Parts: sequence; structure tokens; C-alpha cells
Amino acid sequence: MTLADTRDRKRERWGWYFYDWANSPFYSSVTTVFGALYMSTIAASDAKQNITLNGDRPCVGVTGADDKLRNCDVSLFGLHFPAGSTWGYLLSAATVVQVLVLPIAGAVADRSRNKRRILGGFALLGAVASALMFFMAGSDWQLGAALFIVANIGYGGSLVVYYSFLVDIAEPDERDDVSAKGWAFGYLGGGVALALQLAFYLSRDSLGVSTETAVRICFLTSGLWWAVFTVPTLRALPRVHVPAAVECGVSVLRAGFRELRQTLREARQFPLTLAFLGSYLLFADGINTVVSVSAQYGKDELRFSDEVLIVTVLVIQFVAYAGGALHGLVARRLGAKRTILGSLVLWVVVLGCAYFVQPGKSLQFYALAVGIGLVLGGTNALSRSLFSQMIPAGKDAQYYSLYVVGEKGTSWLGPLVFAGVGQATGSFRLAIVALVVFFVLGLVFVALVPVRRAIVAAGNRPPEVL
Repeated sequence: MTLADTRDRKRERWGWYFYDWANSPFYSSVTTVFGALYMSTIAASDAKQNITLNGDRPCVGVTGADDKLRNCDVSLFGLHFPAGSTWGYLLSAATVVQVLVLPIAGAVADRSRNKRRILGGFALLGAVASALMFFMAGSDWQLGAALFIVANIGYGGSLVVYYSFLVDIAEPDERDDVSAKGWAFGYLGGGVALALQLAFYLSRDSLGVSTETAVRICFLTSGLWWAVFTVPTLRALPRVHVPAAVECGVSVLRAGFRELRQTLREARQFPLTLAFLGSYLLFADGINTVVSVSAQYGKDELRFSDEVLIVTVLVIQFVAYAGGALHGLVARRLGAKRTILGSLVLWVVVLGCAYFVQPGKSLQFYALAVGIGLVLGGTNALSRSLFSQMIPAGKDAQYYSLYVVGEKGTSWLGPLVFAGVGQATGSFRLAIVALVVFFVLGLVFVALVPVRRAIVAAGNRPPEVL
């Protein structure tokens, strides 16, 4: 490789890293913090308006307190549900839409001669929808719900194409390190954006800004961040040559549908690839559940204040940067599979420690956040790179669409276990420990997958260290 080629490859990788930096605030700020904080609030305002104007779904004895109004009903398309459940149902609806859309996005991307353009289109769609959530005000939660679903389409679609670029910018022996750096850089970006937004949000009173306006500004800045930092990515990534020729007289979209059907049929020829994907979906569901319920566990079981929970989110974000980079270094010596197995063991230890955190002991909770951060980014990053080794050539985006869709489509099981155990036992401590089953089963199944044979079966060269 010449010096010019080395420079081009370095530029491409930094462009790739920047997209993790660009899209992270959508997950950390819009979805994890401010969406959950704000959506139920304005749905409760809608419930109050319904009571005041026409008593659409009466709530006897409720006079206006938001915590009581969350138990009152709002309606959409003739369906009625409690205002407090709005965010949970919205997350489920967004997941279903992604499951329907993303496989098509992957198929079209693999047939296109310019994947950068498709990545940019999805990123722009998500960024604009996120920014437009600024106009969600008063009791107009339906506008915010529609925009959030559109933003999720942009987010998921762009990730499918973005992941597929890993095959184009890194050789098999380099992908673990490159993937880990990208994931770590993303957590750093999400942490920086969230820290700036939280500093603004917590100082809103001194700035003369209402709580509602402060949250809406955070939506706007998340969208702008996403759009602005996507530009370096689009400038740096290569225009990838597509091995499969597009049929004459057939549109890329139509050819994409055909390619998707063919991929679903052919995937059965790579059972070891599917076995690893199934193993990943098990422990990924556990990881996503731990992240999504950690605030509830801290608030409802451990009785921590919102300030402690906010600091905890930031600790996880910034420590995950170091954890992702550390996983990349370990994978160089031990290989991705061994590092993933070790990381899953650490997840079991972390959840065991979570059981013993005492109410009001914030330092113990921060220490738990450090443990989560250390294993959070690296486990996902190495799974992403290891999966790239098992994909048949020319099918990168399509298989990554199955990867992302599978992750989204199974993300309901972990929260169901957590909620079910919590309801049955009356203890969220036992509920958090129950999530260990996802990591133990994931560890066993990953250990059983003959990774080197899976890579060879897909027609690829295994890395030297595996």
C-alpha cells in the first residue's frame, strides 16, 4: 500500500468514526433522556385538556397534577391508553416500523453504486425529524410521536449502511480495532453533547427559559449536531463499487426487493452466521435492557434523585469511551471471540454487584455505572466487527439490516422479563439479577459457535487472531 493509499484509508476511517459521533445524541439525548422526560408530560397535558373540554375518558377526582394525569387516557386512531404509557408504546411502534423498513434499506444499499448518498439521505431524514421535534409543544404529543418514528427510520437506516462500510475500510485483521474505535468515539460524542445539553437544562431557571422550551431546544440541537457532524463522514467515505450488477431496465428499489428475497433464502445456507447472530441477539437484548432500566432501578428501587441519575448517565457515556478503546486493544492480543466471552462474564459480575447497591449510596451507584460503561461499548463493537467477517461478499448492507432488525425486533423480551419479575416478586433487585440469564445464555451460545469455520463458510479470509 502506497503512502497516498495509507492517507486515504486513514481519512476514510476517521470519516467513518465521525458518524458514530454524529448520531449518538439521538440515542443518548433524544431517546434516553429528553424524550422519555418530555413525551409523557405533554401527553398528560392532552389528558388534562380532554377532561376539561369534553371528558373524553373521565378520570374521577383528578384536578390537574401531572403524576395523576399520567393515569388518564389519551387517544390516537381510536385507541385509548394512559398518558404515562405513551413513551413505552411509542418505542414499540418505532421498533415495528424499523423492522418493516430496514431490510429494504439494506437491499437497496447493496444494489446502489453510491452508498454514501443513501447514508446521507437516511442521516438527513433522521436529523431533520429530530430537530423538528422542537415544535412539539403544549399538548401536541402526536406531532412529536410522528417525528420520532420518522427519526428512528433515519437512524436505523443510516446504521445499516454505516455498518456495511466497515468491510470497505478495514481488512479482516483490522476490523476489531476499527469497530471498537468507532464505537468508543460515538460514546464520547454522545457524552459531550449530553453534557452540554444537561448544563443548559439544569441552568434553565437562571437563563429565564422554561422547562418545556429547554427540552425542545435540546431536541433541536441534537438534530443539528447529527446533521453537521455527518458532513465529514460523507466527505471522507469511499464511493463503493457494487459487485452485483444492476439489471437493465430495473430500478434500484425494485432490484432491492428482489435482492432481499434472495438474501433471506440464501441466509439459510450460512447456519453458523445465523447462529452467531442469534447468540448476539440474546446478550444484546440484555445489554439494551440494562441501559434502558438503569434509571428506573436507581429511582424506584434505590431512591436516588434526578441529579444522581443524570450524573450516572454521563458517567456511563464517558467511561464507555475508554471501555470501547480497551476492548479493541484486548482483541488485538486475544481475538474478538475470546474478548466478547470475557466481556459477557464481566456483565454477569456487574449485574451481581447491582443487586447489592444500597439505597442512597450514590458512590456505589456511580461505581456500578463505571462497570457498565467499561463493558458496554466494547461488547457491541466487537460483535459488529466479528459479524462482518461472516457476511458473504457483496451482501454487507443486507446482512447488517438483518443484524439491526434482529436487535430491534427482540428488544422487547428483556424489558418484559424485568417488568414481569419485578411485578411477581415486588423487587427490582431480583428483576435486575434476572437479566443475568441473557448474558449466560449468550456466553454459552457464542462459545459454541465455530467462528473460524463460519468465516470460511461465508467465503472470507479469517483474521490471524480470532
